[in-house]
Amino acid sequence: STYFCMYAFRKPFSAGTYEGLTLYNTEIDLKTAFVISQIVGYTLSKYLGIKVCTEATRGRRLGLLLGLVAIAEVALLLFAVLPTHLKLLALFANGLPLGMVWGLVVCHLEGRRTSELLLVGLSCSFILASGVVKDVGRWLIDAHGVPEFWMPFATGLVFLVPFVISALLLDQLPDPDADDEEARTQRAPMDSALRLSFLRRFFVPLAILFLAYIFLTAYRDFRDNYGVEIFRELGYGEEPGIFTRSETWVAFGVLVPLALLFCIRDNFRGLLAAFTLMIAGALTMGISTLLLDSGRISGLTWMILVGVGSYMAYVPYGSILFDRMLATTHVIGTAVFAIYVADALGYTGSVGVQLYKDLVAGETTRLDFFRAFTYVLSAGSAALILVSAVLILRSTRT
Repeated sequence: STYFCMYAFRKPFSAGTYEGLTLYNTEIDLKTAFVISQIVGYTLSKYLGIKVCTEATRGRRLGLLLGLVAIAEVALLLFAVLPTHLKLLALFANGLPLGMVWGLVVCHLEGRRTSELLLVGLSCSFILASGVVKDVGRWLIDAHGVPEFWMPFATGLVFLVPFVISALLLDQLPDPDADDEEARTQRAPMDSALRLSFLRRFFVPLAILFLAYIFLTAYRDFRDNYGVEIFRELGYGEEPGIFTRSETWVAFGVLVPLALLFCIRDNFRGLLAAFTLMIAGALTMGISTLLLDSGRISGLTWMILVGVGSYMAYVPYGSILFDRMLATTHVIGTAVFAIYVADALGYTGSVGVQLYKDLVAGETTRLDFFRAFTYVLSAGSAALILVSAVLILRSTRT
C-alpha cells in the first residue's frame, strides 16, 4: 500500500498528453521533456539511494518516507503554478526524492523466509498503481475539468492520507527473526568497503545483468509513460479505465509465477528458477509481437502480454533476484545495494531511449517505435540474462 500510494506522486503527470507543445520550438515534444526531467531526478535519486538506503537504520526509515513524499507533492504544486519553461525543474524536483522510496520499503521486507511473497506483492503494487493513478488522473481531467498541469497535484492529494497511514503501519513490521537469518543470511547496512567487495566478487555477471536491465528499464518506462499514445494508436483511446484493466491482468500475470518461487526452499534452485522466469518473460515479448503482427491477437491482448513479459524479466531485479543471490552466496549485506546500482544505471539508459525516439526516430510513431524496440529487447535481454545466469550459478558452486 505504501508503494502503491507513492505512485500517485510520481506517475499521474504522464496521463496528460500536452498536445501541440514542444520544448523551446525544438523537435522534442514537451511531454518527452517532462518525462526526461523527472527521470533525471529519479535517476540521481537512485545514485543517492546507493548510500542513503543501504545505510539507513530502522529508526530513520519512517521519517525519510514521509519527508520524501512531502517534497514530491510540493514539487507537483510547483509544476502546476510555474510558467511552462520552469515546469521541467518542478518535475526534476519531484523525481529527486521518490527514487529512494523503493529501497526504504524493500529494507523492511528482504531477508525473510516469506520475502518472495512480500517482494513480489510489492512489485505488483507498482504495476497496478501505474494504471490506476493514470486512470484517476484522466478521470480528474475528463469528469471534473481539472487542468492537465494541476491534475498531478490533485491526484497526489487523493492518495496523501492513505500513504501516511500505510507508511505508519509498515513501520510496525517486526525485524527478521533468527529463523529468517538462518534461511536467508543476515541482512545488515553496507558501508563503502562492503559495497566495493561485493562488486569485485560479482563484477562480470553483474555487469551483464545490468546491461540487460538498462534496456528493460527503458522499455518499461516507454510503455508506462506513453501508454496513452500507444493505446490511442491501437484504437483504445476513448475507452475509460483501459490502464487499470490492462495492468490488473499484467500484475496478476507476474504475481502468480514469481510468488510460486516461495515454494522453493533451496536457495540455489530458487535462484535458477528466477533466472528461468526472467528469460521466459523476455521471450514472451517477442512472441506476442509476432502474434500481433500476424493478426492473431488484439492490441489490448498484446499490451497485456508484453507487459507481463517485460515485468517478468524486470521485476526480479528489484526484488527476489538479489535477495536469493545473497542467500545463496552467504554474503552479509543488503539486497538494496545491488538493486540501487541496477536502478541507477537503468534509468540513465531510459533517458537515452527517450531522446533517441524524438531526435533520431522522430518521424516514427510511438507505436511503431515500441514494436521495433520489443523485438530487439526480447532477443537481446534473453541472451544477456542467460549468460549472466550461467556465470552466477557457477560461482555459487565453487
